Parts: sequence; structure tokens; C-alpha cells
Amino acid sequence: MKFAEFHAGQVIEAGPYTITEQQILDFATDWDPQWFHTDPEAAAQGPHGGLIASGWQTCGIAMRLLAEKALAGSESFASPGLQYVKWLKPVRPDDTLRVVATVIETRRASAKPMGILRWRWQLFNQDGAEVLDLEATSLFRLAD
Repeated sequence: MKFAEFHAGQVIEAGPYTITEQQILDFATDWDPQWFHTDPEAAAQGPHGGLIASGWQTCGIAMRLLAEKALAGSESFASPGLQYVKWLKPVRPDDTLRVVATVIETRRASAKPMGILRWRWQLFNQDGAEVLDLEATSLFRLAD
């Protein structure tokens, strides 16, 4: 989508994406090697009652879904960061996830030919439970 196609109140949905146990193990081994992400036997005895995905992996899944649905072919070139990120429920092997993004604000920067998009991303599992909530800002290069 081009920057001009985004508007406040707009809702963009993407997915589904099903995560496997092997994907959870591989990501965690490389990037978040905590026992409840990397050791299924120990995780089964832990407070979550089983293996769970890293919150950072869930952010990556949301990013992938929205990059494919809304940012591919756009003028998007960077993000200055997130206002907040919340991991509300664990993501487990074989969960099927979908993202709902709600546009909060679009505006043009005053000093540069740049568009600024603020949007809220919510990731839900197959039961409709919200597993991720974040607010992101995306920057778009615009013509002078």
C-alpha cells in the first residue's frame, strides 16, 4: 500500500500464520535461549505448562504478515520504534495467528518529504485470544 492509501481508523487484517514447535525452538536457540522457549520437557513442568514462543518471535510474525499485506511496494523505509509492546498470552506450537492493524494517525513531516504512520498491531490466536499488542510508527519516503 502507498502512504496515501492509509487513513485514521482504517483496519488492515493479515494472516493466518501457523507456528511450529521447530520454529519456536530454532528462533529461541538463536535469539532468546531461555529454557521455556528451548526445552520442551522443562517447559512442560514450568508455569506455562509447555513450550512457548519468544515474544520477540511473535513481533516478527506480526511484522512479516503486515510487511506482506500492507508495506510491500510502499514507500516505507524505516521505523523510529514502538510506543509500547505487550505480550498478553503465550504463543504455543501449532497456534494459528492473524494480525489486525488499526491506523491511529497519518501525517506529513513538516521538515522533510516524509509520511508518518502510527498504527496499533494486535495479534490473535485461533481461539480469538489476543497474544500481542503494540503501537508502531512507520516512516514513508514521499516525493518533494
